[in-house]
Amino acid sequence: MKLSTTSLMSSDAYVAHQQRQCRSGSSAASRQKSLFQASLIGGLLALSAAAPARADSPTEDLLNDRFVIAVGGFVVSSTINGSLLGSANTSDQTINFDKQFGTDANQTRWRGEVLWRITPTQHVRFSYFSNDIGRTRTIDQDLAWGDYTFKAGGQVTAETKFRVYELTYEFAFLRRPNYEIAAVAGIHLDDLTLKLSGDASLTVDTPTGPVQQPTMFTSSSHSVPAPLPVFGFRGDWAVSPHVYLDASAQIFSLSYQGIAGNWSDLRAGATWMFSEHFGLGIGYNRFATHVDVGKGSFNGRLNWGYQGLLIYLRGGF
Repeated sequence: MKLSTTSLMSSDAYVAHQQRQCRSGSSAASRQKSLFQASLIGGLLALSAAAPARADSPTEDLLNDRFVIAVGGFVVSSTINGSLLGSANTSDQTINFDKQFGTDANQTRWRGEVLWRITPTQHVRFSYFSNDIGRTRTIDQDLAWGDYTFKAGGQVTAETKFRVYELTYEFAFLRRPNYEIAAVAGIHLDDLTLKLSGDASLTVDTPTGPVQQPTMFTSSSHSVPAPLPVFGFRGDWAVSPHVYLDASAQIFSLSYQGIAGNWSDLRAGATWMFSEHFGLGIGYNRFATHVDVGKGSFNGRLNWGYQGLLIYLRGGF
């Protein structure tokens, strides 16, 4: 019995020992499993941190895209006030085109611009604006324009063709991930043609003085090329991932080789980026130029401007 009892006790001890070993093995396996899981999670987090950040802000992308294009229409009111010196007249004749022909009515015009980002801080921008207006009115008083006088009671057609070309270099002297401020310098060209046509008389110099000769139909066209330097500032701000604000200001005055002029161009807009590359914008633009020209086909003064609402499509690539 003693031997049997000892054997039983040894058997119980053996079983207990095996159970302790199993529990110890299970605990070690559990620890190894937890360690493996922690290592896996840590590795994934490290890889995620090391991977390049995915662009999730289309507006910030606009501050880095190589090319940015904006094209849209303007609903603007214009102001045209011109005077022309005729060879047979000693004083100029000023015509308020808005008052005479109603050319200040709101219309849709076009404007487009292309930005080439050479480096993050150096850009080249080309802008273009086009505006054509034509009106026919029966005038109630004589209308003098250069050497021609359009007679009261007759129909006169006024046409204006206005083109603005601008090529600028921009340097972003202050740049952050969500905004930049740039200085602007370049060339700005205004090409404006005014045309009056209708029944008129032509004033001609004679030895006894100016004489008016009737004509059946006259078309008088004068073009004013006015190239001027461009200086100003521009700012762009990615307010949120989908809202992008931009503004620019250019003001300058010059007197050179028969052309004296000053002009201002103020613009502000907001764009809603509805996709990764495209957005719809709305803004305001005011442009005004005052030119005195003493050479070429136009010899006189011209005040011209437009202002109003812009609606445009912007894309970045």
